[in-house]
Amino acid sequence: MKFLCSYLPEEGGIRGICILVSDLFGPDLIKLLNQKLKADVICYAIKLCKTELHQPVCHLYEKPALGLKITIKQAEDVVRKSNYMQNNETFPGVLLKICSLPLFRMICKTIESSVPAEDYDQDKFSAFPSLRGYHWRGRDCNDMNSSIYPGRSPKDWDSQQDSNCNGILGFDMEDGLSYEKKFCEGTDSRGIIILGDSAAAHFHIPPEWMTPLNMSKNSFSNLALAISNELDWPQFSMYTGFQNSTIGGWTQSLYLRLRDWNRCNHRDYQNIARNGGSSRNLEHFLKSMTRDQQLDKPAVVFYAMIGNDVCNESPDTLNHMTTPEDMRAYVMNELKYLDMNLPKGSHVILMSLADGRSLWNNLHDRYHPLGQLNKDITYEQFYGFLTCMKSNPCEGWMTKNETLRNLTTERAEQLSNVLQEISTSAKFNNFGLGYFENLYQKVIAKWKSLGGQPWELMEPIDGFHPNQIASAIGAEVIWEELLQKQPDIFGKQNPFNEEIVKIFGDQGGH
Repeated sequence: MKFLCSYLPEEGGIRGICILVSDLFGPDLIKLLNQKLKADVICYAIKLCKTELHQPVCHLYEKPALGLKITIKQAEDVVRKSNYMQNNETFPGVLLKICSLPLFRMICKTIESSVPAEDYDQDKFSAFPSLRGYHWRGRDCNDMNSSIYPGRSPKDWDSQQDSNCNGILGFDMEDGLSYEKKFCEGTDSRGIIILGDSAAAHFHIPPEWMTPLNMSKNSFSNLALAISNELDWPQFSMYTGFQNSTIGGWTQSLYLRLRDWNRCNHRDYQNIARNGGSSRNLEHFLKSMTRDQQLDKPAVVFYAMIGNDVCNESPDTLNHMTTPEDMRAYVMNELKYLDMNLPKGSHVILMSLADGRSLWNNLHDRYHPLGQLNKDITYEQFYGFLTCMKSNPCEGWMTKNETLRNLTTERAEQLSNVLQEISTSAKFNNFGLGYFENLYQKVIAKWKSLGGQPWELMEPIDGFHPNQIASAIGAEVIWEELLQKQPDIFGKQNPFNEEIVKIFGDQGGH
């Protein structure tokens, strides 16, 4: 087990934590493995998996010859003889206290607040990449001055300093004009803000982490980064991605398209998305968005809660979904908040909910990465195990129950209809409203036209989220459609882009 720990990075003490756990529990886990017990049986033996009274014992793999209950009891006998594992709360207890560890304490705090952990001037922008830093919102070019940050209108046309961090400053010696005024005035520069869920944050678990045959030191080189970004990869995402993808596919984003459209928009992005985000809980992290109505540029805001209003872990899933009435109340309150904070001339686009039936339709009979080696676990089995454990993130769509899948889609369509109705009837002082429907149907259609298969657009480990390819295609689909239907939404195309690049290069990068 220490050999496996050597694959982990030393950053944040991750390797040391692994070695400590392996010293405490490794010998007994190896005893369990030596008895050729499957992971689901071991999970029960060490009390990470539990079954409620009168409920069936859940299993992911084929049932053992002696039956699940007898096999689990034998495994528990091994645990009882252990010095460290005889207290059946020891192992899960270590995991439950993970937020007390130094690295994870900071991560847990950041998840709660959704603002950068390292932000010396407290302007909600950072020069540090993860922990809600510039992977999530434009990099602060002066983290000791709260009046300097991405997205603000230039101070004195940035003739002396780069007040908005877009890399354009100084003045032309020939005509005496500041470059910001010369290249950016009148171009309607603006930023991109996404209010969303795990799809918008770009949740991704690298398959190589869970594929033993492919494990190496390189497999876990990004583990510390992934943990500090909450297992999200906003730097590659559909809305705010800016780095070349290292997790497959390629990077294209609405921010990159907006930046190419007008280089004055450099670094003006905010990814205000959270795993589990929905219309019901957006109010808890909406205030982490920052925009000053007097000092900042307008923004194009995407409201993309595409699934969690209908997705939940409850066996009684239909009764735990957001109702159309509640959806309208939540969204209207959130739009009112935006109207009090967005500069005049902004736009808000309400994205329809997804039709998650494509998950089952395209994945159920394919092998999950955990079962690819021995051809013993399909996504149908994987979804079923999650349901049995009451940890299925979307009980309504990740199920073999076709009636339930259809009813979940029916509720999603009802909620989308609410968003569409709001987009046409509600009026606000500082932004115009728009509606975008059926994004992922359009993404799938475009991918199929390129010769691809729908399952290739889905995250392999969780079988639930759109992957990097889907995100890149999605950005193109949204950009092209909005530019056609609402040509003024992204401002004017800047005729000085080539001159900006010639003088300022990559404008300080990201």
